Amino acid sequence: MSFSLIFGCIWVFVATVVATLPMRLQFPPGILLLIAAPLLIGWIGWEHGILPSLIGLFAFISMFRRPLWHIWNKARSSKEVAP
Repeated sequence: MSFSLIFGCIWVFVATVVATLPMRLQFPPGILLLIAAPLLIGWIGWEHGILPSLIGLFAFISMFRRPLWHIWNKARSSKEVAP
């Protein structure tokens, strides 16, 4: 087993623990997990290929769908220019 998969498993366990916290305590570690995930998925893809990387990407999107949707809406609305 490689270090990337070990860190991926640790990331999943940490994300599970963070999800059990009250909402007010989820934000700081959630942001760190949100930033670390693409780097970790890229590392897994580098070492093991595209299929494990895609599985990780789909799991990440599933876990963080609401924060990602919020970021997407914020980015889209800030680009709109009022007439």
